[in-house]
Parts: sequence; structure tokens; C-alpha cells
Amino acid sequence: MSLRLSTVILPHRRWNEGGRAAWVRAEELGFHTAFTYDHLSWRTFRDGPWFGAVPTLSAAAAVTRRMRLGTLVTSPNFRHPVPLAKDLISLDDISGGRITLGIGSGGTGFDATALGQEPWTPHERADRFGEFVPLLDRLLTEDSVSYGGDFYSAHEARNIPGCVQRPRLPFAVAATGPRGLRLAARHGQAWVTTGDPKLFETGTPAESLRAIREQIEKLGKACADIDRDPDAMEKILLTGFTPDRQRPLESLDAFVDFAGRHAALGITEIAVHWPVPDSDFAADETVFERIATEGLSQLR
Repeated sequence: MSLRLSTVILPHRRWNEGGRAAWVRAEELGFHTAFTYDHLSWRTFRDGPWFGAVPTLSAAAAVTRRMRLGTLVTSPNFRHPVPLAKDLISLDDISGGRITLGIGSGGTGFDATALGQEPWTPHERADRFGEFVPLLDRLLTEDSVSYGGDFYSAHEARNIPGCVQRPRLPFAVAATGPRGLRLAARHGQAWVTTGDPKLFETGTPAESLRAIREQIEKLGKACADIDRDPDAMEKILLTGFTPDRQRPLESLDAFVDFAGRHAALGITEIAVHWPVPDSDFAADETVFERIATEGLSQLR
């Protein structure tokens, strides 16, 4: 697979005050996919504007034509498979079949307690994720679904006419642990990593590369266990969370070096954050646009 370049546009600007313009410009720059985070609030943006992923993607679908759109990532923290499936089918229809669902088990951030619940342990998150993904798969591929599980249920949930993309829109499953990787192998059309979070503060770029290589090897083993070809899966790296988190957008040369090293591991898609001034995602917009238009051609 050839390397693709995508972006993540945070939903922190009013649509008519820069929100719309970013999505339109992303398509003009040629990004493969423009993702957005599916959170109720997020990190240092918690006390500022933050809009919902589903309506944002609906609006983005109306002002773009070719670029794929998606979440990176949706989680069970505040989502239920039944209403989520209805929203996704609607998004896929509005966009003409351009939606990818990035999906993960969730974390311990603000989303984890926004509904008044105690945050789940890693084991509880894995348990819920293990039920969430297969049920969502069914809801997006079957006209009527009834199900009773430990965490989720559905009673004659209707999802007609289904997705524009058949048999359903693609899942990009974020996972690094064994249970999550098995889910990715069985249900994902793509796999997502941010690297090894244990290396974020004190690790080195070389250690991060080794960790991602090991993750890809474990994904390959999970695929082999069900006789699936791991090379058929897209492998997405969401940047900004590795030890060299600022480097990819420092210059065109820095991006080419970063992208080349990760492509050599087997990464097939790199997602960079749309610049946000005065934040962890601040970047020179001129450099960013040059990376978008020239970065991949420098690798060939």
C-alpha cells in the first residue's frame, strides 16, 4: 500500500468563524481523510468552544465532495451502539459513502465521567469494547437486530437502508492490547495507533519506532490467528503522541524523514493535526500546507 496523508480538524471553532473554511481547505490541499475527535470535551480545550462530531461531520460532508471524513476516535464512554449506528448510516448517506469510523475503547478523560458514572478500569473498558464493536458491526449490516449482552442491548433495532458503503462503512480500530488487536483483526478495515503512551514523556524516537514495530507484529499475529492477511489492513498513525511529537510539522524535510521511517514499518496512513495556535498543536501554517501538498511526493 502507498502512504496516505490525512488530517485531524478539532471541532473547536464555530462553523462560520473558521470551522467551515478548515474542512474546505483540507480538501483543496488533497488530504485523503479529514477526521475529527469524538469527545464531549478534551484536555486543554475543556473550558473553551467544542462542538459535536456527528453534526460537524454532517456539515463537512455538505461542503466537500471527494475527501473522506471520519472520527478518530469514537468510544463507548458516552456512545451506545444503537443510536450511534443510526447516526453513522445517516452520515454515510449524506456524504455519499465517504465516512470512516475510527473507534477505540476510550480513556479516563472528561468523557469517562460526563454522564455521571465512575470511570471504568482498563479491564472494564476492554470488556465493553469487546461487546460494543461486534454489536455495532451487526447494526450496520443487518436490517433488524435484537441482542442482549452484559453491557448493551437492542430490540428489533431497524437500520434500513443501511450504509451506502457495502457491506458497511469501514472501521478503523484503535488498539494496542491483545484483546483490542483481536477485535481490530476481526472487524477492522484499518488499525490505529498513537505509538506507545508509556514513551510519551521520557521515551526516544528510536524506542517509539521499536514499539510501533512490535505493535504491528502483534497485529499480524492476531490476523494470522483468523487466517486474515494483515497486509490487507490499513495501518494509521495518529501523530502528536510520540516522543518526537512536534517534529513532523517542523519542516518539510522533518516530515519526510518521520513519514519515511514509519512507512518502512508498515504504516500506510499518517494523520497530522490541523494547526491550532497557542496549543500543543501549534504549527506554521505555510509549512503545514507545504507538507500537505509536497510531503508524500518527496517519499517516492
